[in-house]
Amino acid sequence: MRNRLALVTAAAVLLAACAGGPSGSDGGGTRLSMMLFGGPEEVAGYEAMLAEFEDANPGVEVELTPVGNQDDLLAKLATGFAGGTPPDVFLVNFRKFRQFADQDALAPVQPYLDASDELSAEDFVTPPLEAFRVDGELVCQPQNVSSLVVYYNRDLFEERGVALPTEGWTWDDLLSTAEELTGDGVYGLGTEPALIRIAPFVWSNGGEVVDDQDAPTELELDAGPAREALDWFLDLSLVHGVVPPDVEERSEDAESRFIRGGLGMYLNSRKSVPDLRTIDGFTWDVAPLPVAPGGTPVTMLHSDAYCISAGTGNEDGAWRLVEFAMGTRGQEILAGSGRTVPSRRDVLTSPAFLREDVPPANAEVFVSNAEIARATPNVASWHAVEKLADDILAEIFYGRIDREAGIERLLDETRATFARTGST
Repeated sequence: MRNRLALVTAAAVLLAACAGGPSGSDGGGTRLSMMLFGGPEEVAGYEAMLAEFEDANPGVEVELTPVGNQDDLLAKLATGFAGGTPPDVFLVNFRKFRQFADQDALAPVQPYLDASDELSAEDFVTPPLEAFRVDGELVCQPQNVSSLVVYYNRDLFEERGVALPTEGWTWDDLLSTAEELTGDGVYGLGTEPALIRIAPFVWSNGGEVVDDQDAPTELELDAGPAREALDWFLDLSLVHGVVPPDVEERSEDAESRFIRGGLGMYLNSRKSVPDLRTIDGFTWDVAPLPVAPGGTPVTMLHSDAYCISAGTGNEDGAWRLVEFAMGTRGQEILAGSGRTVPSRRDVLTSPAFLREDVPPANAEVFVSNAEIARATPNVASWHAVEKLADDILAEIFYGRIDREAGIERLLDETRATFARTGST
């Protein structure tokens, strides 16, 4: 990490200079750059937030660069850092920030947060804070605390006389519900065969995804509660047929199928909400993930954070921007986009997020999930491991390769990736 004393000093200078505007200014004012990925509604929310920031900070201009997806974001960030022109602030998922942190490319926010009169760690939900720490230090400031939930077509449930999902429902309940909903051109469930979809089922059943959360060297999915959860998940496709088969999934992804009414239930994070709010043919809502028999309620953390690039000369001004964005007003603006689950406790439980005029009606699920969400490892190797694992899991899930041979391949190849890329 960069020199802590220098950052603390910079934070102190920043606070002393608040009345005069952020640092990094030239004679014509201060220019900051910000990069993120997101859909149109989400980007519009950031544009509105940045407009208010500029109004509150005369002479400051922020250039926003939105990109279409996380892969494009990572590629642009890598190019920017390599060329010495990274954005002053960027938004990235906890599963992908470590590659930049380990290269000392980020200015940790911990000293700024400690010195801030506007923010404190106690303002925010705990799991995302922990996901963005390295050696106990907060590196990036978590913007949201989204989680994995079950979206469901309420009208279809009522039409077919199927009981609605409730808090505390079990794996058996989800399977029987999916079986009842499957038929007449509809599949009971849609999901990606991915580590971040399987992980909460493993955790709920008392298993672990990796051998060591802080320094993983291999996946632990071949035995015990973890293997039991993996098999249950794979059986949704291979045994029970309650998810669309390979050829249908290739022709229409799960979210599109849910929107047109072809799925009874759909697993995803909060990111689906803006698109689902375009549905006018049926009523939909959200439910928590089912719990393993005798297991623990848990969900997958989906969290992005504002990271500040190191060495730009604009670190202080970048923090001013982050500080505004993470204040109550900044979080309220972004909550209005529908995509963001605010990481600030006060906004998370406020009408700005728990709106009654738009779905989902049961948005409280995201509030309940906030403190039971768990993170996969935030080590630099995780991005490569996850990408490889997801490709192999899809091969198994859709029956392209034998289950046992596929799981053996999954463990062997990801173990080699951990070893090759390191677990720090």
